[in-house]
Order: sequence, then C-alpha cells, then structure tokens
Amino acid sequence: MKYTEDHEWIQLAKDGDSDIATIGVSAHAAEQLGDVVYVELPEVGAEFDKGDDAAVVESVKAASEIYAPLGGGITAVNEAWEDAPETVNAAPETDGWFFKMKITDSGELDGMMDADAYKTFLDSDD
Repeated sequence: MKYTEDHEWIQLAKDGDSDIATIGVSAHAAEQLGDVVYVELPEVGAEFDKGDDAAVVESVKAASEIYAPLGGGITAVNEAWEDAPETVNAAPETDGWFFKMKITDSGELDGMMDADAYKTFLDSDD
C-alpha cells in the first residue's frame, strides 16, 4: 500500500496487462473526518489527472474532497457507500475503499510513501 500527503491510500493490482489501483482514505483521515454521512463518487469511465477532485465525503464536521492520487480512468466504485457511508469510519483501509482506476502512468507511484514513511509523516505533523 502507498500513501499520499493528502491521506489517501493506493493499492496496486495487476489485472492482465493493466495496472488497477484501488483508492481510499487512511485511518487517520477517517478519524479526522468524523462520522461520514454521505459520499459522492465519480462515474465509472470518468478520466482524471493526478490531483483532480474525484469524490466528495461529507461528515458531521465538514465536506472534504478526495483527490485522484494518480491519473487514469475509473473502472469501479464502491457501491456500499449508497447504503452505508459510515463504512469509511469502520474500515477505511479495507471495505471503505472509494474507487478503482486503471492508471496511465505507474511512475506516478514513485514519490508516494510506504506505511512506515506515512507513519513518520503523521508523527511529524503533530
């Protein structure tokens, strides 16, 4: 798993010849959000550049954007959000994923943090 400074996680899987990335928010981000009440996901087939706004999460505290950590096209969204937006709080780094995308440049993963580097990043942010 890789992490961004915006507290998103990326898990890469090979699907044939394509790189498919599953995207979600870290446990730290889920804690900061508070109780999630609504999630607006992108459409399957939508294309994003790295850094584009891809989804919106509304919690009892605020609304927050989820950025596309990589460029690519959306291949799937987590349908569980419609009935259970609180999944991001209960299982942010497993069942609480937001969307999957076919990435266009796996080199964009190079600057991202592994779990140890992300923990160090969080500790330095305190």
